[in-house]
Amino acid sequence: MNVLVPLAVGGAALLLGSRFYGRFLARRLGLDPARPTPAVERPDGRDFVPTRAHVVFAHHFATIAGAGPILGPTMAVLYGFAPAWFWIVLGAIFFGAAHDLAALFVSVRSGGRSMAEIARATLGGPGFALFILFSLVMIVLVTSAFLSATAISLTSAWPPAKLGLPDDQTLLGTVVAPDGTRLGVIGGIASTSVVLITAFSPVLGWLIRRGLPTVAAYGLAAALCAGSIAVGFHVPIRLEPQTWMVVLSAYVLLAAGLPVWLILQPRDFANVQILYVGIAMLLGALVVGGIGGLEVAAPATNLAEGTARLGLVWPMLFITVACGAISGFHCLVASGTSAKQIASEGHVKRIGYDAMLLESLLALCVLVAVAATLDFGDYRSLVFPADPAAKSNPILAFSLAVGRLLDGAFGLPAAYGTVFGILLVEGFVITTLDSAVRLNRYLFEELWEIVLGRERVPRLMRHPWFNAGLSVGLMLFLGWTNAFAAIWPVFGSANQLLAALSLIAVSAWLLRRGGAGVPLYTIVPAGVMLVTTVASLVVLLPRYAGKAQWSLFVAAVALLVLAAGVVLVAVSAHRGGSRQRASGPAIGGSDADRYDVR
Repeated sequence: MNVLVPLAVGGAALLLGSRFYGRFLARRLGLDPARPTPAVERPDGRDFVPTRAHVVFAHHFATIAGAGPILGPTMAVLYGFAPAWFWIVLGAIFFGAAHDLAALFVSVRSGGRSMAEIARATLGGPGFALFILFSLVMIVLVTSAFLSATAISLTSAWPPAKLGLPDDQTLLGTVVAPDGTRLGVIGGIASTSVVLITAFSPVLGWLIRRGLPTVAAYGLAAALCAGSIAVGFHVPIRLEPQTWMVVLSAYVLLAAGLPVWLILQPRDFANVQILYVGIAMLLGALVVGGIGGLEVAAPATNLAEGTARLGLVWPMLFITVACGAISGFHCLVASGTSAKQIASEGHVKRIGYDAMLLESLLALCVLVAVAATLDFGDYRSLVFPADPAAKSNPILAFSLAVGRLLDGAFGLPAAYGTVFGILLVEGFVITTLDSAVRLNRYLFEELWEIVLGRERVPRLMRHPWFNAGLSVGLMLFLGWTNAFAAIWPVFGSANQLLAALSLIAVSAWLLRRGGAGVPLYTIVPAGVMLVTTVASLVVLLPRYAGKAQWSLFVAAVALLVLAAGVVLVAVSAHRGGSRQRASGPAIGGSDADRYDVR
C-alpha cells in the first residue's frame, strides 16, 4: 500500500473532525468570545497571564504532545500498521480532542481552576482526592518514563554504514561497542541544542513580555533553534545516561519554581519552531515519497507477535498508543496552565480541540514513517531487543526512520535526518518534563491541604521549591530504577484512567449546568476508557510480579483501587442528585456556572 493512502485518508478525517465535530462541540458547550476569561479578569503576572493565541497554542501543543505521539505509535507498530492507524484517527476525533476541548472549556468557565478542583465541585471531596492521587501517580510515571527515554536517546549510537557514512567518518563522534563494532554517536548534537535553547529562553521571554512583535519573536526563536543545532555539530555534549538524568532533573526543578513567562513559555515558544518544522518535513517527505512509490513495508496486522510481547490487542494497543489518541495528561495542562493564559473564549476550540488533532497528525506521520522506512528486523532490535540486557530505544528507531525518509524524499543525508529526528523528540520531552513537574507541584500543594487541613499545613510544605523537589525526587527514583519499556504500559494505563476521571467530572459539570441535554460526547468516551484501562492493569499485574518489578506492581494496584473509587464516587454522586449545586461563586462564571470548590 502506498503511504499516501493512509496519510491522505487519515489527514482528511482529522480535518473533517475539526470542521464538523469540533465546531459541533463548541456550539454544544456554548463558547462565547465576548465573555471575560480568568486571565483577563485577574492577571497576576505569574500564572494568570493573558497571552496571544498563537503563543498559548505553541505552549499547549508542545506540552501536551511530548514524546507520547512519537513513542506510542512507534511501539504500537508491533501489532501491525492497521490497528494503530484506526485508533489514532478515530480515537483522536471522538475521544482525545473532545476530552481536551471539554476540559479546557470547563476550567476557563470555573475561573481557571484545576481539574482536581472541578472534580471536587462535581463529585465532592472523595472525587477531589481521587483526582489528586490519580494525577500524582500519572505524572510521576510519565516524567520517569520520559526521563529514562531521554537519557537513553541522548547517548544513542548506531553503525555509520547504516547512516550512509564510512567507518572513518568524522561528522559524528564514535564509540566502540563491546563486540568491537564502531558506532556513530548521534545524541550529543541534540544535547547541545537542548542546552542552548533552554539557556537563552529567559532572554526571549523578557523580550516577548516587553512587547516584541510577533514576526520578530518567531524570527528570533527560529534563529536560536538553527544556531543551537549548528553549534551542536561542532561542540556536541556527551554525558552518561545517569548523568543526563541528574542534569535534566536539576533543570526541571528550577523551571518548576520560576514564573511561567521566564522559562516555560519562551522555551516552549522557541522549541515549537523545531516541532512545527519537523511535522511539516515529515508530512512533506511522506507526500514526496508516496509520489515516488514509497510503500508501507510493515505488516498490516502482526497480532500474534504483538500479543506475545505486549498483550492482547484490546486493551494493550490502546494504552500503548497512549497520547496519540487520548491522554489524561492533557486535562492537567489545559486546566493547570493553558486556561490561565487564554485571553478569549474564542481561542478555546483552536487550542483545546485542534491542538489534539495536530498531535494525532504527528502520531499518524510517525506511524507511516516507521512502517514504511524502517526494516522490521532493525525495528525489533531497537524497540523490542531480544537481549534482556539491551535497553529499548524507540526514540532512535523513530529518528532512523526520519533519516531514511528525508534521505529518500529530499536527498538529505540520513545522518543529518536522524539527528533532526532526535532533536524533534527531545524538544517535546523536555517541554513535557518541565511543565509536568510544575503541575505536580500544584497537586502536592493541594494534597497536603486534603491530608492535613488547609490551616495546619506546615510552611515548608507550602513552599513551591519543596513540592517541586518532591516531584523531581520521585521522578528520578522511578526512572533510575526501572527501564522505559517497563514503565510505559503502566503510564499508559494511568494516563487513560485519568482521562476517564476527567471526562466523568466534566460530564457532571455539564449536567449540573443543564440546558444542553445529556453530554454523551463526554460520557461515552469516559465509559470506554474506564473499562479499557482497568482491563490493561489486570494484564500488567502478573507481568510485573513475575519480573519482581515491585514499584510498578504497587503503582498498578494503586491505580486499580483508585479506578474502583472513581466508579463508587460517580455512582454515589448520581444517586445523591447530580444537579445539586455546590455553594459559592466561581470566578467569571454566570449563575448557572457557579460551582465553587471548597
